[in-house]
Amino acid sequence: LVLFISMLFLTLLLLFLALFPGAFNCCTKVSDEIPKGILRRVERFEIQKADVLCHLEAVILYIEGRKFCVSPRIRKVKKWMKKNKHKIPRKKTHGRKQRRTKIIKKKEKKQ
Repeated sequence: LVLFISMLFLTLLLLFLALFPGAFNCCTKVSDEIPKGILRRVERFEIQKADVLCHLEAVILYIEGRKFCVSPRIRKVKKWMKKNKHKIPRKKTHGRKQRRTKIIKKKEKKQ
């Protein structure tokens, strides 16, 4: 019986992780201040929205493999994000959709 319950728990845990991969990657606290020196060393950043999984809005800064959660309302952070949009990891778009838009653009140029 104990083995069955532990296997059931493990199965449910794996199912939860598969359905909600970001659930354990949420910021639970954010800093309201950040030194400029830290902003200079940021390698990439992500924007966490408040939703079902993560109940807090945050900007996640990655520096040397470490994660820092800061408030998206900090003026210094807002300004920095505008300058460093290229540091947001981009999601790959579907190849077929890209080809279709290229073909449409070529047709428009010919007309």
